[in-house]
Amino acid sequence: MKLPQRVTMVEVGPRDGLQNEKSPVPTEIKVGLIDRLTDAGLPAIEATSFVSPKWVPQMADNAEVMARIRRKLGVRYPVLTPNPKGFEAALAAGCDEVAVFVAASETFSQKNINCGIAESLERAKPVAAAAKAHRVRVRGYISCVLGCPYEGDIAPSVVRDVAAALKAMGCDEVSLGDTIGTGTPGKTQRLLRAVAEAVPVAELAGHFHDTYGQALANVYAAMELGVATFDSSVAGLGGCPYAKGATGNVASEDVLYLLNGLDIETGVDMTRLRLAGRFICDFLGRRPASRVARALDAKEPLATASPA
Repeated sequence: MKLPQRVTMVEVGPRDGLQNEKSPVPTEIKVGLIDRLTDAGLPAIEATSFVSPKWVPQMADNAEVMARIRRKLGVRYPVLTPNPKGFEAALAAGCDEVAVFVAASETFSQKNINCGIAESLERAKPVAAAAKAHRVRVRGYISCVLGCPYEGDIAPSVVRDVAAALKAMGCDEVSLGDTIGTGTPGKTQRLLRAVAEAVPVAELAGHFHDTYGQALANVYAAMELGVATFDSSVAGLGGCPYAKGATGNVASEDVLYLLNGLDIETGVDMTRLRLAGRFICDFLGRRPASRVARALDAKEPLATASPA
């Protein structure tokens, strides 16, 4: 099977990673992290979330973050917008890419956003329509595509139908999230073959958590079927508050090491990526979850926590 020559790494640490931190992360730290990720050459960095501070207080400084980051031409800075109010706020903050999110599990959807799958899709429609009207790119996230903490296995046909609905409402890309990290390469490929019946593979992204140590294997399995966009989180930041034991997203450093070893182009610099990871881990007071970062730190210590 032919692997992609180039892969787009979508960095989700600043939003998907930091929103799970219980202690407040100051705006300057978030901005410092995003700027370092920009310096590392990442082509897409999920910057923040325009949700109610009541539900996600960690993202209350969303507009300030967007105002202060050092944007680089050609780099996308998507933000999460769960409703029209969030979209309007994101638009006012100068965002040029937004994301909506739904789940492939009825129970998870109810516990996460207090509505079922069908209603969550209806809620996403006006956001997607408004984005299209303003020529703003839209990304659709689907959670629990390979397993749910409440329902167990999820039928690929359910994910396919949800993905089809997201494409129909105008999503430019659909990110398939293994929220609790139970997926395996075989399940991943079965899922992708089903979803590809409704959404072209070129418009799909993989979003794998590493709870069972399968994330990199799933990335490879997805690449075998032509997927060339993957979400990852610097230093392995993140988790899922609704799924006990779920770890963070696959670490960006680990994905980059895999891709470098396959001679697949990314445009991402490992040393600068490690600098970004160390910057946020120094603030959080813990080591990176990335195995590659830990191995390289032992072998090639970083001289400084700030990019040159």
